[in-house]
Amino acid sequence: MSLAVDVSTDGVRIPISRTRVAALAEGVLRREGVRNALLSIAFVTDRRIATLNRDHLGHAGATDVISFGFAPADASRVVVGDVYIAPEVARRNARDHGRGVREELMRLVVHGVLHVLGYEHPEDEARYASPMWRRQERLLRSLGAA
Repeated sequence: MSLAVDVSTDGVRIPISRTRVAALAEGVLRREGVRNALLSIAFVTDRRIATLNRDHLGHAGATDVISFGFAPADASRVVVGDVYIAPEVARRNARDHGRGVREELMRLVVHGVLHVLGYEHPEDEARYASPMWRRQERLLRSLGAA
């Protein structure tokens, strides 16, 4: 097996090529020691991600990224997962944090892949100091996405 990353835009526009998104996700998987993976990354509408958020996580409203890992995140096994990203939420977050939307979308790709691999973070402001967040930011820099 190998790394297989499928990227879809599900009716939304993004300012990054699907090829670039797949390469970034593959870079994260490689840096994390994953050799076998089937990963889907879907860019979806606010409405779609709000439905996923409600149905699967019990939360109201749209969020920026939701990830599902379907197999143990262990380098000796096949990693299988889905990442859903809402570009409109990302645009609002980028504006609020003084970042470009491309950088924010790439950050969400890395963030989502790390969640598929089993990384977690606190839900409050402590997330920004968490090991997952620090790993995410190092990967963004080293993969040329920030």
